[in-house]
Amino acid sequence: MALSLTLDALLFHMIGGQLKRFAEARKDLLVAVNEMVRHMFEEIDYVLEGHNAERFASIYACYSKNGIKVPKIYWNLTRKAVLTMEWIDGIKLTDEFRLKEAFLDRKKLIDQGMYCSLRQLLEVGFFHADPHPGNLVATADGSLAYFDFGMMGDIPRHYRVGLIQVLVHFVNRDSLGLANDFLSLGFIPEGVDIKTVSDALQSSFGDGSRQSRDFQAIMNQLYDVMYEFNFSLPPDYALVIRALGSLEGTAKALDPDFKVVESAYPFVIGRLLADPTPDMRRILMELIIRSDGSIRWNRLERLIAAIAEQASASASEATKPEDKSSNPLGWKSFDMRAVVSATEDVFQFILSDKGLRVRIFLARDIIKAADIFLQDEVVEWIFNDKAQSRDTSEPEGHAMLMRVVNGLKSFRHAINLAPEMWTAMLIRMALKPEVHKFAFDIISALVIHSTHKVPEALWICISRVLHKVVENCSNVD
Repeated sequence: MALSLTLDALLFHMIGGQLKRFAEARKDLLVAVNEMVRHMFEEIDYVLEGHNAERFASIYACYSKNGIKVPKIYWNLTRKAVLTMEWIDGIKLTDEFRLKEAFLDRKKLIDQGMYCSLRQLLEVGFFHADPHPGNLVATADGSLAYFDFGMMGDIPRHYRVGLIQVLVHFVNRDSLGLANDFLSLGFIPEGVDIKTVSDALQSSFGDGSRQSRDFQAIMNQLYDVMYEFNFSLPPDYALVIRALGSLEGTAKALDPDFKVVESAYPFVIGRLLADPTPDMRRILMELIIRSDGSIRWNRLERLIAAIAEQASASASEATKPEDKSSNPLGWKSFDMRAVVSATEDVFQFILSDKGLRVRIFLARDIIKAADIFLQDEVVEWIFNDKAQSRDTSEPEGHAMLMRVVNGLKSFRHAINLAPEMWTAMLIRMALKPEVHKFAFDIISALVIHSTHKVPEALWICISRVLHKVVENCSNVD
């Protein structure tokens, strides 16, 4: 194999050099060729593969009894061209009949594979670049066994943080943020106009109706833009894309409706909440606060609801230790201590000098929400018997109001799950002079605004009540 690969490497270089010279091929063509050749030689070095397997196993040592298995390497019987591993009996993930026969939970297997890959890519940085169905088997006890550690990747923290940021910006459909991410990660050549890249990305999103959570569809959506602007993916990131594509293909063998981006989002949010470093806190702020300082209320509502839901599920599982099959690794549960800490950091930012624009928008939104209660539409909505059944016909203001109400309900539920931690944090915030000043500003603005609206709304309300009374009397007659 070594001789054959050496010949292949020489041929690659000859062809790549000629393409670069005569066909105006990309400048990074030979870099890609060198990287491919390097991985080819690494894949036939079984001593290296054995070390990769042991390093991979060490990451999941605490989970070896709970879903992840890596074969042991027998070093006394291993050489550069011979790899001797522990034998593991397993069922191929594509063998639907045997999986059913063994009563194995497909969802649990997908969760285990997702947890492994996401922890590798976003937390540890050392990842299996080829998790296709041939390299994974399910054991009789429901564990997931990994094989073939010849193609592994090391992704530095800078790229891991960048991957999280790219995902958040893609979900937010923030094309300018995505363009800046690509620039900071070195994907875009120097001198390219970021605004032009942003516009192209925005066009690739379309009107939002065709946005997909399918990883392969997302990549297809971005390929045209990447080709147009001569994107250059670092080798480690090329392996990341390969790993995510293989992971989605493997998961779809178990569940055809599986969406890797959608399923990864809870893990990403968990990382943002649990990691207090400045870069992760900045990404968290971008998730819930727009660049102009306004709040993304819909995303904030969903985030609070997800925290309450997952924390509640985690609490219920804690009271039932005999049943942890639904979420054996706990990766979809949020640590409430981390949630409280992240919430306090967000409050600190809003109250700081940098959060002035956020406070202005927040005050405006609070006044707007209060104003909705006093508007003619809301009074009509309150006294309309059909209001409760209306859904899509509700005014935008009512939809916003319902989001706020639902968010507050979820927030209250989250507080009830860890009252001591939330109470301590709220007390700390309540003692800050900045909170007193902001609260005074809000109350003053509400009082000034309501002096103009209350009389008008009061007369409208009285009119509606009288109208309803007259209507009821007419019906009785």
